[in-house]
Parts: sequence; C-alpha cells; structure tokens
Amino acid sequence: MSTLTDKSSREQVLNYANGKWSKAATTSFLEVRNPATGEVLGTVADSTGEDIVAVVRSASAAFPNWRRTPPEDRIQYLFKLKDLLERHFEDIARITTLENGKTIAESRAELRRAIENVEVACGIPTLMQGYNLEDVAAGIDEIMIRQPLGVVTAITPFNFPTMIPFWFLPYAIACGNTFILKPSEKVPLSARYVFELMEQLGLPPGVLNLLNGGKTAVDGLLQHPDVKAISFVGSTHVARYIYAEAAKHGKRVQCQGGAKNHVVVAPDADLKMATKIIADSAFGCAGQRCLAVSVAVALDEIKSDFTTQLMEITSSIRVGNGLDESVQMGPVITPESKSRIESLITSGERDGGQLLLDGRRSGSAPRNGNFVAPTLIADVPPQSVAATEEIFGPVLNIVSADSLDRAIEILGQSPYGNAASIFTSSGAVARKFRYEAPTGNVGVNIGVAAPMAYFPFSGWRDSFLGVLHGQGRDAVQFYTEQKVVIERWPNTWSRKF
Repeated sequence: MSTLTDKSSREQVLNYANGKWSKAATTSFLEVRNPATGEVLGTVADSTGEDIVAVVRSASAAFPNWRRTPPEDRIQYLFKLKDLLERHFEDIARITTLENGKTIAESRAELRRAIENVEVACGIPTLMQGYNLEDVAAGIDEIMIRQPLGVVTAITPFNFPTMIPFWFLPYAIACGNTFILKPSEKVPLSARYVFELMEQLGLPPGVLNLLNGGKTAVDGLLQHPDVKAISFVGSTHVARYIYAEAAKHGKRVQCQGGAKNHVVVAPDADLKMATKIIADSAFGCAGQRCLAVSVAVALDEIKSDFTTQLMEITSSIRVGNGLDESVQMGPVITPESKSRIESLITSGERDGGQLLLDGRRSGSAPRNGNFVAPTLIADVPPQSVAATEEIFGPVLNIVSADSLDRAIEILGQSPYGNAASIFTSSGAVARKFRYEAPTGNVGVNIGVAAPMAYFPFSGWRDSFLGVLHGQGRDAVQFYTEQKVVIERWPNTWSRKF
C-alpha cells in the first residue's frame, strides 16, 4: 500500500476491478496537483471504452453470489471497514488536504461524516426489512420484500473526496449490490488510498470497483446496460445531463446539484454567535461546499451591526496551506476556479455591489497556489450573475430585508433549494421560517444544515433531481427494488393427514 511519502503517491492512479489494480488501456492522462502549491502529486487515467467494460464486467460477475450473501454476513465487512478508517484516520485526512486544499481540521471532520455512514449501513438487517400482512383475503397472505438492484455506481465531486463516496458505497454493498466509484479526476488520491485499505477487508473480487476518468468514463457508465443505478453529486448543469442521459437508458438516478444558500439574521439573534457561525459556513472549505452560505439576508434593524461584526471576524481568517494546523481556510481547487471566482467578484462590483472585503487583492493570501481570500460584498443587485450563479468560492453577499416575509421571498427567488438557515431567539419566527423556507435542508441557529447520516441529505428544485436522496433510509430504498408477493397455499396437508 502506498503512503504519503512513497514515490508511488506521485505516479499513475490505477483502476481497481475484480480485486486487482490495473493500468488503464487509455493513453490519455490528467495531472493531479496540490492546489496550495501547484506541485504535481500524480497522474490519473482518463479511462475509455475498454477500461469501462472491464470494470462493469467485474461488478456484474460478482453480483449473483454477493446478493445471496446474508445481510448479516455482508455487514461484517463494514464493521471491519470502520475499524480500518479509524486506524488510518490521520493518513486519509492528510491525503484529502494534499489534493483538495481544505484545512486538515476540515478533512478530519469530513472523514468523521464518512465513518458515520458506514456505522448507519451496519444496520441493514433492520433497515432493509420489508413488511407483511396475513389474510388480505381468505387464506391469502401478502409480503413486501426488498432485493438489490445489481451493479450501481456513484460519480462524486472534488470538494469532499472522502465523505461523499460514503453517502453511497456502504449502503449499496450492504443491500447486496456491487459498486463502482468514479471519483473526480481532480482528487483521485483519497479514493485510491481508501480502496487500498479496503483490499484488507477480504471482500469477494468485484464487489467494490474503482474507475478513474472524466466525461468519457461517465458516459460509459450512463450507457452501459449492466449498470442499474447512478448516484451523482456536482453542479446543476452536469446533474441535468446525467439525469436525462441515465433515464434515457432506463436507470434509476439521484443527482445532487448546485446551490445558492441563504441565511436570515433576525433582530433578536445572538449576534456574536451568529456572525461566528455564518463566517465558518461561508468560508469553511473555501466556500466549496454545497451547503456553504452564499447570501446573508439581514433584517434592516440589525444589518449595520451584523455587517460590522462579520467584517471583523472575516478579516481575521488566516489563509494558507491546509496542512498548517493554524490555517483556517485553504485554496480553491484549480487556477481555473480561482479565475472564475475572481471574475464573479468583479461582475458583482461592476453591477453595483459594494465590496467590503476584496479577496482578490488581500495581502493575507499566499502568492503561490489557488488562493482567494474571504470576500464580503454588499447589496449585489438581484439580476447580477454574481447574485444568481453558484460561485462555489469564499464569497458572501450581504443584503437586507424589511421583514421576515420579504426575507423568505428573497430565498424563493433563487432557482436552487438546497439549504437555508435562520438565526433568531423566537420560536414563532423559527417555526414560520421552517414551515415556509423553500429548501430541502433548514437550519435554526445552525450555519451548515448538514443532516446526520441517518437522515437523508435533502434538496429541492434545481439542487436535486430525483426522488430518493443519499444517506439513511432513502439510500436503502434507492439501492433496492420492492417486490410484492401474494400467496395462497391450498390446504392439501390436512386431507392427507
């Protein structure tokens, strides 16, 4: 198994199928770079047709025996997996920071959430149970049972290279499916290391598979007839493509898309607590998370004080290499992301927004690497692209509202519906917000409304395409088919005896 200092960590990232590592047949490779330094960490194959067929064939061949493995036996591998992740916790977190750029504390928190999903999936013998009713008619019984789908796959993004695969992987295999992970080509090293660890589990070959690459690999999975379900997390633009293409080929699909999350600050909020939590939410992971707050709606009475305190906290955030324990925010993922974020800041300012803190010119950010310092911009006009587009960077827009109704109306103007939060001391205000906020995840005095692993990661409107979400019971339903059995047994036994 490669380590952080091995030469192999800077070599080609291989595919994993049928219990073996193999070089891709493609001649096209992509560089993996440390976003904090620009250092080349390795190369990853841009897998094509032959590679895709080999990985899917591996998963297909393993499915018949794996689905017949009792659930109680399947989860024994997950208990071992939890132990492996715990024992290699620091190594995994460090690799995540190296290739993604987030702080080491954020990488540790991400891995903790991944492990929580493994723990929940260990309950499959209960979670996967169906139900039954005797005598639906005289002498006739009816039973609903759950059965695995077959080969399933997850296409995961760069921003949480360790956590998001575990929204899917443990549930999929615990339910009796075989699984293919297609990680982001920007951050393949975390997945590679975790798969190296999982070799120690002794799973039957083909139950877990790793396919690297970009759009060609994605299209191959979407179109392959043996792949029964697709899980995706990424931008709304790509989510729409994957949802339509997968559905066209008859697959079950769940697609988590983009976001433009709002937080409302009421006049009775605990301002000291609110500003600290909102700053953490907006600038944690350099704003590169689908639950990051990107618009703060302060009611008129509190906007001035809120803005002053938020500027004070934000200007003190230390930006740098995430491996430094004292750093509070790392870089964005690529030079292209940096340029895009800076252009959106420019657009917001040009359209009339008031730049309070300019992360493009901050002296606090290192010169090398893909760094954009925390940015505060006030009153970006609602028609501006900076106000409507998901920036996915450390940029927070502050706007005002004269009432809670107006604040909720501002939320509803966004096409996204991933998350929204409110800070208030009033139970009545909190209930009204919870009741009316047009988003799938709602926080009350919480900056990042991230559901625990035993709840679904919800999302509405342009933030989600599908019916069943990731995590918890939704994941179990997504990865199983319902079969209803209606049976009657003639009473021939009594005549014979």
